[in-house]
Amino acid sequence: MGRRAMWSGAISFGMVNIPVKLFSATSAKDVSFNLIHSTCGTRVQQKRWCPTDEVEVPWEEIVRGYEYAKGQYVTLTDEDFEQLPLPSKHTIDITAFVHSTEIDPVYYERSYYLEPDAKNEKAYALLLRALEEKSLTGIATITMRKKEQLCSIRGQDGTLMLETLFYPDEVQLEREVDLSKVKIDNRELDMAFALIDLLKKPFDPAEYKDHYREALAEVIDAKLEGKDVVTSPPPRDTKVIDLADALARSVAAARKGGAAAAAPKGRRRTAAAPPRRTRKGTTRKAG
Repeated sequence: MGRRAMWSGAISFGMVNIPVKLFSATSAKDVSFNLIHSTCGTRVQQKRWCPTDEVEVPWEEIVRGYEYAKGQYVTLTDEDFEQLPLPSKHTIDITAFVHSTEIDPVYYERSYYLEPDAKNEKAYALLLRALEEKSLTGIATITMRKKEQLCSIRGQDGTLMLETLFYPDEVQLEREVDLSKVKIDNRELDMAFALIDLLKKPFDPAEYKDHYREALAEVIDAKLEGKDVVTSPPPRDTKVIDLADALARSVAAARKGGAAAAAPKGRRRTAAAPPRRTRKGTTRKAG
C-alpha cells in the first residue's frame, strides 16, 4: 500500500512556488490496549450517546459545536472549515529565515518531511541547498487538521523537514523556581563539569531503546504462558545526600563505566509488538 500524503500544496519562497506533499516523519510505537469488562472478559463498546433522545448517534449526524455560553453552542460543518479564508490551507509561505538555535526546543511539536512534485525538483533542490549552506531555518504557517500552525522548514540529509511549532500562548513559560539564593561552590562545579565531560559523546538515537515497551511485552508474554511476572527493581534512593560526595562517586563510576561500555553485551530482547491470542487460544506474533 502506497504512502498517503497528509497535506498537499506548495511552498511559497518569494515569487517561487514549489508543489510539495507532506508526510509524517514519526510514528509512535506504544503498546495499545482495549478496555475489557473485568467480570466477563468482553471488550467494552464506546458509544456516542445522546441523553436527550436516548439514542446512539451515528457519525453522519455528528457536528462540531463551540460552547459560547453554558449549554449553548454554535455549530460548524466541514464546509465552514473548508471555506475559511486562509492561504495557508494550500500554501506554506516562508516569511522569515532564522538560525535554528534561536528556536527553543519547547516550541517544537511534531516532525514531517516534504517531497517535491516530479516536475519541480529543481526549485525544491534550490531551496534545500540554500537553507543547508546558509544554516538557516524558514518560518511559515500551514493549515491542517482544522488548525493553522506555525512551522519551521529546514534541510536534513537531502530532504526538507517541516516541524510544527507551538504558538507563544500555547507554551507555559511561567516558573515558580527561584534559584537566586542557591550557592554553588567551585569544587562542586568542577566535579559536575568532569562528570559531564566523561558522559559527553555524539548523539546516536540507535543507542536508545524503549525499555518500558520491552518490559511490557515481557509481562504480556509471561501472562500468556502462565508464568510468574517478574517484579521491577526497587526505586532509587532519592533522599538528600552530600552533593560533593555524590558527584565524586558519579565521576568514579563514569570512569569505570567507560571501559565496561566498550565490552560486548548480551543480546537484549527487541521491542517488538507483543503476541496476540487468536480465538482458538493459540498465540501468534503481531506484525
